[in-house]
Amino acid sequence: MDLIFRPQLLKPSRLIAFFLFTGISCGALADSYPKLRDCHDPQLQSRLEASIDRLGLSDAVKRNSLSISLVDITDPYQPRLAAINGDHMRYAASLPKIAILLGAFVQIEQGKLHLDKATRKTLTDMIRVSSNSAATQMLRRVGQANLADILQSSRFKLYDPTYNGGLWVGKEYASSKAWRRDPLHNISHGATAMQAARFFYLLETEQLVSPALSVEMKEMLSNPGINHKFVKGLMSIQPDSKIMRKSGSWRRWHADSALVERDGHKYIIVALAENEQAGSWFPRIAKDLDGLIIPQKLAALQ
Repeated sequence: MDLIFRPQLLKPSRLIAFFLFTGISCGALADSYPKLRDCHDPQLQSRLEASIDRLGLSDAVKRNSLSISLVDITDPYQPRLAAINGDHMRYAASLPKIAILLGAFVQIEQGKLHLDKATRKTLTDMIRVSSNSAATQMLRRVGQANLADILQSSRFKLYDPTYNGGLWVGKEYASSKAWRRDPLHNISHGATAMQAARFFYLLETEQLVSPALSVEMKEMLSNPGINHKFVKGLMSIQPDSKIMRKSGSWRRWHADSALVERDGHKYIIVALAENEQAGSWFPRIAKDLDGLIIPQKLAALQ
């Protein structure tokens, strides 16, 4: 398979990502978490590549039409990361609403917004049922320039030119013109699989906002209101899975991202694709990759 790990295919900014990915240097101190990019696991990588082959999606990877990140965070101090085209920036439809969620909670933490009943409902509607009107309302309250600063800040680096971009919201989820498309690719609502995975890892390890506010964010991401893509696939095999999730779809662009908890295991899965049929790929991807993390499923696949 022709994967992101072939350095001769990469731009200089992505070569940096390649060399960071090529070995495990994930030893965290007892009281700190490692950088997710330092936690590439060759064994999980090999299994991920085999899964994509098994699903018949190798050509999509070669065409750069599919990006995936998979992270086992059962032990959050020793995460295991695998990725394919992980730093490929693409249009991600509604998935970057998680960036608006972060922007709102940063301002709540700073006392600039109040998490009252109305704000909680607006944020929950934005995530669970992907309400565009709720997303536009919250983006206006946070401020587009403020959100761009938060995403690019040294605190989060969820949009980082060193790694080809990441989460970006440069336009309301409405018919208005774009405020500012992302600096590298001119995308209005963008993401990379790696930066979306980092969002969920930072959330789970309470590195985005305070522990109390992290609980609030996770509650809004839980109980997905749209049963498709990852949710459809995972619920078909394990209805008791706890899923914190945000997806997106528009024309030929499809995206999904989730933090999954079950049977004492936790993992993050992100997929971004540009293909008219990609919506039908995602349930199969979720089911197969779940088997790479949960031992019972892995045994069934072998």
